[in-house]
Amino acid sequence: MHITSNASHLPDTLYAALQDAAQRYPGVAAYIDSDQAHRFAEMQAAADLLATAMLRLGLSRGDRIAILAYNQIEWLQLFFAAARIGVAVVALSPRYRDAEIEYMLADSRVRAVFTMSRAEDFDYLAMFEHLSARLSELRDVIAIGGVRFRELAAVAPDPFRLASAAQDVSPDDLAMVIYTSGTTGRPKGCALTHASLLASARAQARHTRIQPGELLQLSNPLNHVGGITCGVLSQMVAGGSCELVPVFKAKTVLDMIRRRPPAILVGVPTMMTLLLTHPEAPQIDLNTVRLIITGGSNVDQTLLSHLRQRMPRATVMNLYGLSEASGALVMTPWACSDRNLMETIGTALQGAEVRITDPGGRALSPGQIGELQFRGLGVVRDYIGAASNPDAFAGGWLRTGDLGSMDERGYITLKGRMKDMYIQGGFNVYPAEVEALIATHPNVLMVAGIGIPDPVLGEVGRYFVIPKEGCQLDAAEIVAWCTGKIADYKLPRQVELRTQLPLTPAGKIHKAQLRAETAQSAMH
Repeated sequence: MHITSNASHLPDTLYAALQDAAQRYPGVAAYIDSDQAHRFAEMQAAADLLATAMLRLGLSRGDRIAILAYNQIEWLQLFFAAARIGVAVVALSPRYRDAEIEYMLADSRVRAVFTMSRAEDFDYLAMFEHLSARLSELRDVIAIGGVRFRELAAVAPDPFRLASAAQDVSPDDLAMVIYTSGTTGRPKGCALTHASLLASARAQARHTRIQPGELLQLSNPLNHVGGITCGVLSQMVAGGSCELVPVFKAKTVLDMIRRRPPAILVGVPTMMTLLLTHPEAPQIDLNTVRLIITGGSNVDQTLLSHLRQRMPRATVMNLYGLSEASGALVMTPWACSDRNLMETIGTALQGAEVRITDPGGRALSPGQIGELQFRGLGVVRDYIGAASNPDAFAGGWLRTGDLGSMDERGYITLKGRMKDMYIQGGFNVYPAEVEALIATHPNVLMVAGIGIPDPVLGEVGRYFVIPKEGCQLDAAEIVAWCTGKIADYKLPRQVELRTQLPLTPAGKIHKAQLRAETAQSAMH
């Protein structure tokens, strides 16, 4: 059943929600950046200044700006300023480079770019200035923190002009564009609205029972729904606090935790593992943590045991979400067994409807494996630009491309991406199942599996394994660990030991890059 919340009395645009938070939670240190706290009212005032500046740049409702920066207070000031006057933010990852960014800027018809000047020995400002010569609609490239940005931020607000510009901003207006990773071709621009972002944020805030003033250190990037919705907005609507982590580094986050103990930890399992295995981790008091939220993949037994040992009062939850859904769709219920926590991603959040379908779109019975489809909550209506295809969301249903099953209680088991599944000797193999088993080996830190061509069996599984520091592993040991625990056709045929794995901008293991590397090596 599709359940909707009676939320007609709630603020229905992002700026209105920020304004509401400023009134309801005046004393909360809403955002902390470089040890400096910013209340909601201060964020609102900064947004008004930058919104006035955007109007003077000639920007208006329906236009689009791009932001490329690490997690920092200026990112959020620009985000709320744009929302104030109906300008949409195209969120760019600092990991993107010329070709990707040029496509995204052209596809979304960006009028102005706000970027950090330089980081990690890469000159972002020079890149954008070079690209601007080929992008006719791009009129301004502004360095965050630079002279021109400071001048814009110092412009006195114009209340009358702001009110006039903001009066037509609608909940259904485009607020943010997030490009998918493009593993199946060109990246697709997901069209997130004020309404979709707020619906997702409120559903997560209700489920996680965020209390005013509760702190989380936000490592998930703001250019991803894991950062902007599951972090900033879900905290904002409940009066919570976010400390912005520019780039995830275990020591940086541990130092922040030491100075300001959090109530909530959020991150992919990779981040949690790196935090808990850092040499300084045993010196950090984690007893204030009441909730741990992980996304991207399930918590395995080793990580769960470690989390429980270090944070005994904390509840651990999985979170499943997508850019096309503006944030979370599924989370672990509060009363959940360890088995369900490790084997399922949880149940649909209030306001989301889920079904499992066969390739023909027919709904499957409980326990059968098919494609996960969702509608309601924060599911968007379409992509923007070249990827626009309303039929992709026919009937309001989002076709996720993820394989899974659902039991009679509504618990959803994720089997992996449809494109990740490989067929070995005529049998379907889901790498996620094999990865979960390999991850239980006491000497394994991380694992990722892909299907690769095989002249005899069609495809076989190749698994990339990172051993824990100081531990010895070999391929035969991994295969022996799996033997007898899963069907013989699921056993890894190839195992490659590595010291690191490529990650996506969201911190997930980048399987498309692993496939490309494997295909490239096969040619030599």
